[in-house]
Amino acid sequence: MADRLPFGEGASINRPPLFCGLNYQFWKVRMKIFMESLDKGIWDAIENGPFIPKFEKDGSVIEKPWSQWTDAESKKAKFDCIAKNIITSALNSDEFFRVSQCKSSKEMWDTLEVTHEGTNEVKRARKHALIQEYEMFRMLKGETIAEVQKRFTHIINHLMSLDKTFDKEELNIKILKCLDRA
Repeated sequence: MADRLPFGEGASINRPPLFCGLNYQFWKVRMKIFMESLDKGIWDAIENGPFIPKFEKDGSVIEKPWSQWTDAESKKAKFDCIAKNIITSALNSDEFFRVSQCKSSKEMWDTLEVTHEGTNEVKRARKHALIQEYEMFRMLKGETIAEVQKRFTHIINHLMSLDKTFDKEELNIKILKCLDRA
């Protein structure tokens, strides 16, 4: 049974999923779920960057000295350190060295994202190509319904990872229309 799992041996709810440079989309979703399961603050540090306590002095906002941080501020600031630890623990050596000089978990995450997904322009082009593939989707000669569903789901999942949303009814109609009636 374990040999048929897509993430292989060693998957654990206590360990981050390992990323070896392949299947980034799959890893990215699993990492987000893993981090949010530990604490939403960890994922917040990745999305928004590290929390740096500040205060206002003479009309200017300046960083608070570490010695003046409250316990709540220290806890919130620590989420970035936890996120960096989780990310680096989940990477093989090649991927680790790609992000090892990054200063924050957000910078690490963004570096991996651009490396494995491309820039916004690349994502836009990929999204347009996938939309065309979705619109032209048909059942292939000799293809089973299970194979059609797998291919269709693959396209939809990639589009959803690029922020394309679908209505369930639209998807159901699309898949039913493409099935071979023979």
